[in-house]
Amino acid sequence: MQKLKAFLGVVFGLVFLIFSPQAFAEPTVSINMEKTTYSYCERLFYIIEVSEVTGEPAIIHIRDELGKGSSAIPIPIVDLQNPVPSLIPFEKQIFPSGKYFIDVEYSGAEFTAEFELVDTNKICIPEIVKPILANWLSGNISDGFLIDAFKKYMEENAMNIPYEINQENVYEVTIPEWMRTVGIWWAEGKISDEEFIQNFDYLIEKRAIMIPILMENEI
Repeated sequence: MQKLKAFLGVVFGLVFLIFSPQAFAEPTVSINMEKTTYSYCERLFYIIEVSEVTGEPAIIHIRDELGKGSSAIPIPIVDLQNPVPSLIPFEKQIFPSGKYFIDVEYSGAEFTAEFELVDTNKICIPEIVKPILANWLSGNISDGFLIDAFKKYMEENAMNIPYEINQENVYEVTIPEWMRTVGIWWAEGKISDEEFIQNFDYLIEKRAIMIPILMENEI
């Protein structure tokens, strides 16, 4: 009789374990934000946290206050905590300041996090300019092409270049050689985008960037 009671106890225990609500609980998902306020030049970073790894990806949508958002972004979920670093920083030409929302869907579970993007007047080099700058540092393009890229893609309040670069003068522009050393410091992360741009602004203000055609016209 004792053995029968023990056997039934084990059986009922297994049944309770199998049919308990926790056994059929759906996975949960949440977003742990590194911070809730970002400024231009900074990169978004957050961690997707899940209760279990199901083999499915998390689907991310990022939207603004007006509901305008990104297309679906699949994020592989390989662990209970999955860091998601942005590859590019916030740029004023692409992201208006304001409140943004990150919607995540994962194996039937949903979660929304939010952050605010503020304009602190920080100066940053647009991503489209960075490979051009790298080519200039490597000596693959002339000084004029770099100045032309700055004029086309930098905001005027960040860098005001008071002359036009064209086919006639693009190969005649001369930037002081020491500025290339400053550029290497920037590439190595020793100085910020803003410090690098300030050095260029100084050259423009002091008219240290030479454009022979303009100089002839002034004479």
